[in-house]
Amino acid sequence: MIVRQFINWIRTASAGERAEATRALARAWLISDLSHDDRVAAEGALLMLLDDPSPLVRQAMAEAFARSTEAPAAIVQALSTDQPSVALPVLEHSPLLIDADLVDIVATGNCEVQCAVARRIALPASVCAAIAEVGCAAAALELIENPYAELAPFSWDRIVERHGHLAAIREALLVLEDLPAATRAALVAKLSATLAQFVIARNWLSADRAERIATEARDRSTVNIAARSRGEDMQGLVRHLRATSQLTAGLILRALLSGNLELFNAALAELSELPPARVAALLHDRGGASLHALLRRAGFPESTFAAFQIALEACHENGFVDTPDGAARLRRRMVERVLTHCETDRDATEPLLILLRRFATESAREEARLFCDELVAEEPNAPVYDDLIAA
Repeated sequence: MIVRQFINWIRTASAGERAEATRALARAWLISDLSHDDRVAAEGALLMLLDDPSPLVRQAMAEAFARSTEAPAAIVQALSTDQPSVALPVLEHSPLLIDADLVDIVATGNCEVQCAVARRIALPASVCAAIAEVGCAAAALELIENPYAELAPFSWDRIVERHGHLAAIREALLVLEDLPAATRAALVAKLSATLAQFVIARNWLSADRAERIATEARDRSTVNIAARSRGEDMQGLVRHLRATSQLTAGLILRALLSGNLELFNAALAELSELPPARVAALLHDRGGASLHALLRRAGFPESTFAAFQIALEACHENGFVDTPDGAARLRRRMVERVLTHCETDRDATEPLLILLRRFATESAREEARLFCDELVAEEPNAPVYDDLIAA
């Protein structure tokens, strides 16, 4: 039979000739109408070729069987655990590998192997979780860019935790529109910490000052993320902020002074462990006693109560901000109103006043920038610097 002749021939053939013959035999297995005896013999020959000393032979077999559902399962399994140059086509494409196989391969394989698995179509959540947990940064990047990967929220968070300090990972994640708000906030925190460490290492800023600037930048970004979050996404963000000790009085006061009542309500519901509807009802009580009781239950110091009360009153008077940009930006009149009150309040502490003064400066600068942008947009032919000097 032809298979017997093939076996006799490959004993003396060169590696290149064996590779071509193996490719032809594998294709014959897939598309030819072989008899039962020939099919058994062909499978035996292919199994024998798994031990061929030349990787070219096994590569030819892997390329032929990589995408087929009719390939011999035992051969595909063996090829998937071969050296990377042989295994990659099978790992990336074979439909015969089950989830448990892929998880084990990710756990024991090198970076090339992990990247091949991460590129698979219809990659299930269990395999994605394995790559997120133990995969190299390159594999995580492949996973992020794979539109067919099913990543659970904890897998996103694990990737950020392990590789969020890398610019390529951050950039790939931040362009995703459906990235959970909690993951986006974790990325911002990772970036803030990375930048703070960088400027400290260069002796550009002291550690305390760098930490303060990084924290303020992180809080601004967090409110910006919250302004674009709703429902369960908002609740997940608030839970993340609490778990990472970022749900501070300063952050919540910033949210309120930006007119972001949704973040303010969600944060108080999380800290007070009361239903959101109950918190919303208490916040609409204009008397102040309900708000103070809620803030006390949430664990805020009494020195901040007046600031929250004045800010909430101003927010109710000015109305809810329904645009993401507006709900992320400090509102100057509200900040100045709260600051003016607290400057005459004997219970206001110095840290609170310092925070409010920073808010006032930030809001003033932001308002000035917006004013200049609008002015330029309205007057495209405004006089240039030389005209102003001449005038």
